[in-house]
Amino acid sequence: MGTAPASRAASNPADAGAPEPAGASWVPSGPPAASAAPAQQGRRAFLITGSVAVGVGAASLLVGQRLAGPSSAVAQARTTLRLPRPAQPAPPLPAGSDLGIPGLSPFITPNGAFYRVDTAIILPEIDPATWQLRIHGMVAREITITFADLLRRPLIEDYITLCCVSNPVAGPYIGNAKWLGASLASLLRSAGIRSGASQLLCTSSDGFTSGTPVQTVMDGRDALLAVAMNGTPLPVAHGFPARMVVPGLYGYVSACKWVTDINVTTFADAQGYWVPRGWSQQAPIKTESRIDVPNGSATLTAGRTQVAGVAWAQHKGIDAVEVRVDHGPWHRARLAAVPGIDTWRQWVWDWDATPGSHVIEARATDATGFTQTAVQAPPEPNGASGYPTVSATVQ
Repeated sequence: MGTAPASRAASNPADAGAPEPAGASWVPSGPPAASAAPAQQGRRAFLITGSVAVGVGAASLLVGQRLAGPSSAVAQARTTLRLPRPAQPAPPLPAGSDLGIPGLSPFITPNGAFYRVDTAIILPEIDPATWQLRIHGMVAREITITFADLLRRPLIEDYITLCCVSNPVAGPYIGNAKWLGASLASLLRSAGIRSGASQLLCTSSDGFTSGTPVQTVMDGRDALLAVAMNGTPLPVAHGFPARMVVPGLYGYVSACKWVTDINVTTFADAQGYWVPRGWSQQAPIKTESRIDVPNGSATLTAGRTQVAGVAWAQHKGIDAVEVRVDHGPWHRARLAAVPGIDTWRQWVWDWDATPGSHVIEARATDATGFTQTAVQAPPEPNGASGYPTVSATVQ
């Protein structure tokens, strides 16, 4: 499964020079079939590592030493890989994109701290010299590209936040990174995607499948076949040598790691791994926020206190964050700068804390005018909702 779960123009320069084959003309096919009914929590089998470690029980006996890291051959291939310069570099980070508040999640999540959620008990180890990606199905011309082919394409660099659908309200399964990769839209145009196609059924080398909406990939956002993360080749745990990164969708439909096959199809004809297990067929990320500071573990001193966190609404953008204490009036927080609409956004509010026990809540409003809902919902089947809440004791 993909780790999860701002466009700078309506189209990417990388799309240029990739003519659509004759007879190929993609148009949206309309809404997909209804999603499956919610499943019981026991039906999930995520392997979750990174910021929160979750035991995998008896399955850990099968893992052995391979979970400790990649083999020497794959590790050497990754270490010696020289990444090409991006044809479309990421924009410079604006001043004030990271508020530098102790305890607040940094704007860029380091690779070693980036959450991992997938179905791989043993990490796939793929030599880039043997990696291939097949694009087939509802296309005018089936294509297969090698890793060398991929690196020769014009590469795009962008800051994109990924979030997992299993993330609870204010949970840890979210991170922001600078990704480098080829345009998925350009690759699909090279194959000549046909009218009526609605889904990219992407398959990982370990057999996992994810279903990405074609319309989302083709709408101009920086949907990438990524090869690098924060300036280095992808870590093996995050999909080396290549993975999907599509902003605005939860990871299980947008972020297939170790991807080797893309079947251009319809939602009516195929289902990704998690759909028959009770998760929604399409999964746009909900507008959410999180309180990082204070974290509820320490007693605060009365007086001016910073309340800070992050908010996200990928491919819509965050326009406002509000904070309230003890169900009182909402107060506007100050927002950090961001390079685009596909990343999370830091925020901070100065609170005149008074002695006693308090409950702090936050809510975000995105650029469409939608405000985060107070309605509590679990992650199943299409993402959690509700206000993040922190209890604070002030002396």
